[in-house]
Amino acid sequence: MPPTDRKTLTDRTTLSRNEIETGTQLAPKFDADGLVPAIATDADSGEVLMLAYMNAEALERTLATGEAHYWSRSRGELWHKGATSGQVQKIVELRVDCDQDTILIRVRPQGDGGCCHVGFRTCFFRVADRDGALTRDQDPL
Repeated sequence: MPPTDRKTLTDRTTLSRNEIETGTQLAPKFDADGLVPAIATDADSGEVLMLAYMNAEALERTLATGEAHYWSRSRGELWHKGATSGQVQKIVELRVDCDQDTILIRVRPQGDGGCCHVGFRTCFFRVADRDGALTRDQDPL
């Protein structure tokens, strides 16, 4: 997909603290690596599906296309969620927290409805016991 020429992000250095925290301009606070965490939840159930990261290009493409794009830290490349698996995430709503250093996206997963690259509906398919043991609370799709 070619880069988008749509510019929806505001340079946060041009905004006051109040404008960042309560204003109307999208001005995410990217970390030193140029990334912001993005939490994807199921738009209907509210279930947390995954945590990933977005750079400015991924966020711009997400806004432009209505489908989730992320930055793969392990592969060092832009990633259109579901491009190969069919588990495209259709955006229902995108939110930022008060200081704009975290993105929350409500999505409708396509394909088999899954999200996790190891075959589960959500990446959070294990529960940690107090002793550190992990137990699955769902089966693979």
